[in-house]
Amino acid sequence: MTAYKPRPGDIVEDTSTGKIGKVMGFEGPYVQVRPVGGGLEWDARPENLQPVTGAEALSSAVAVANARSRGERL
Repeated sequence: MTAYKPRPGDIVEDTSTGKIGKVMGFEGPYVQVRPVGGGLEWDARPENLQPVTGAEALSSAVAVANARSRGERL
């Protein structure tokens, strides 16, 4: 089985945190991932990232939109 290699723009899950985000770039051995709704990037280890399905990405985006509509800070 070939290991997943994230690319900028991919929507991924960081399995070490359970967070879903968009791959923004690479810094040394880490992948920079930004939350789907925006916010601070975090460094993820490439081996902890897995691609998400379109439905999972949409669900994450809807959760962000709902939180914003309730006035929650993300």
